[in-house]
Amino acid sequence: MIAGIPKETREGENRVAISTEVVRMMVKAGFSIKITAGAGKMAGKSDQAFQEAGAEIVKDNQTTLSSADVVLMVNPPSIQEAEMIKEGAALLSYLYAYTQPELVEVLKNRKISAFAMDAVPRISRAQTMDALSSQANLAGYKAVILGADALGKIFPLLMTAAGSIKPSKVLIFGAGVAGLQAIATAKRLGAVVECTDVRPETKEQVESLGGKFLMVKDDAGVKTEGGYAKEVSVEYLQKQKELVAKHVAEADLVITTALVMGKKAPVLISSEMVQSMKPGSVIVDMAVESGGNCALSERGKTIIKEGVTIIGQENLPSLLAVNASELYARNIWALLSHLATSQSFKWEMEEDVTKGCLITHNGDLVHEFTRNILHAQS
Repeated sequence: MIAGIPKETREGENRVAISTEVVRMMVKAGFSIKITAGAGKMAGKSDQAFQEAGAEIVKDNQTTLSSADVVLMVNPPSIQEAEMIKEGAALLSYLYAYTQPELVEVLKNRKISAFAMDAVPRISRAQTMDALSSQANLAGYKAVILGADALGKIFPLLMTAAGSIKPSKVLIFGAGVAGLQAIATAKRLGAVVECTDVRPETKEQVESLGGKFLMVKDDAGVKTEGGYAKEVSVEYLQKQKELVAKHVAEADLVITTALVMGKKAPVLISSEMVQSMKPGSVIVDMAVESGGNCALSERGKTIIKEGVTIIGQENLPSLLAVNASELYARNIWALLSHLATSQSFKWEMEEDVTKGCLITHNGDLVHEFTRNILHAQS
């Protein structure tokens, strides 16, 4: 099979879906690799390096997409790109298909078998395929770095002849992969770190990294699926806001990571809470692409409201494109090698990983979760 890797066209995207290491693995396994010229430039990967690893460099995305039996991408293809993909080919990329009914229709009409990297099930044997986690890990690190850069004070306790400097206080909403990495990074930099999460089972993980866990005692209404929050009652969210309001007011840096699968991100920091914060403090809203956890954050912008800097930076992994591309390439190769040989796909339709992340196949929308959400919206 020919695997095609186009140049990402999303604005501000620096990642590429493959690395020279994975090119070598795929060539050894019997795949032919075609990569659009310049696809890896922003991720530190030259066309020459890809060629030396065994890939063929082609002139444009049209050529790459139309000739590939399986297309490997980071972001969902645009409608135009999806129409370029050879009919009956396979696609592996982030899709978030439940938010893109028009793209789903194109994929169905072209009989493209689309596997969503964002839908890989959270089971132990699929950990090497879990791109959401690998990218969130880097995003959690970068969020702390961005926050520290915008903050007008240092993180650690510092004792000098001129007097002592108190350590900064960092509050993190959400103890998923991104939140835990943010805790670890902030602690390494010397901050006092607190964390709150709707899942009480994360308390031990937070404390193992040196953070203080802020917990709502009544956990009624909290539902989780695969370790991720699925649904939280309005009452619970209100209790959580009341609990953390005082801690938000005292924090120098607040990082929010809370997402709910298939829904808009919950608003955890109200405009009143922003007003209560100290002038010069900082909020990094990592959920800004899904609607934002802060009521005042603006997607893709850094703004100052009530003397508080609110960072709504999109696509944090792209800011670490070298590492992000390397990890993503390993994830996508782990998934592809599970699903297929160099000759053909296995099409084990009831196997957990296949069933969990195959969105469209043979002209049909086969993914139950996506189908239910799109049906509810129509």
